Amino acid sequence: MIARQLQDVRARIATACRAAGRAPDAVALLAVSKTFGADAVRAAHAAGQNAFGENYIQEAVDKIDALRDLPLQWHCIGPIQSNKTRLVAERYDWAHSLDRLKIAERLSAQRPDGLTPLQVCLQVNIDGGPTKSGVAPAEALALARAVAALPRLKLRGLMTIPEPAPDFDAALAVHRRARALFDELNAEGLALDTLSMGMSADLEAAIAAGSTLVRIGTAIFGSRVPK
Repeated sequence: MIARQLQDVRARIATACRAAGRAPDAVALLAVSKTFGADAVRAAHAAGQNAFGENYIQEAVDKIDALRDLPLQWHCIGPIQSNKTRLVAERYDWAHSLDRLKIAERLSAQRPDGLTPLQVCLQVNIDGGPTKSGVAPAEALALARAVAALPRLKLRGLMTIPEPAPDFDAALAVHRRARALFDELNAEGLALDTLSMGMSADLEAAIAAGSTLVRIGTAIFGSRVPK
């Protein structure tokens, strides 16, 4: 089932790219495996998926350890608390959810010298959602510059998790705000290449707005088990 659903998601991405006049390989797929076990990740890998996103840091570490025999790439897409930064710095390849300089500094200091720099995105609260984490758009440039200066991090772009939109046009409008901020930061010389936005319900709107990476969980793995 996971293999078939992965195929369906890839087809959706390709269709959305064509509709937006973009190349089918312009958008990467991050399979969000939170609450699903190592067997589900193995099944997705067998179907050709190598990049996986996790919200719960300790749960992910257990999976990372169980799947060391596979060449997987792990992305932290959930909140990062100070007492979890070492786990992220030591075990993950990417962190999408940076929204405070303190956390970025800890990640940089705790990233082992033997590993490549941790690839990071700033999480931006693009629509001001009251329940969402993220730096305010007006503060993103200052934080981006500070993060880009840290030695063991590589700033790659922005991540957004906007509030659910009622329709395609509303979702597109919010995602375009994120794309505009992305372009503004690049105009300031930051050389960002990753715009992490779009999930199962709104990937088409995100791709139309310029997303380079969509984070898909439910459409691949099914409904989540309550944590």
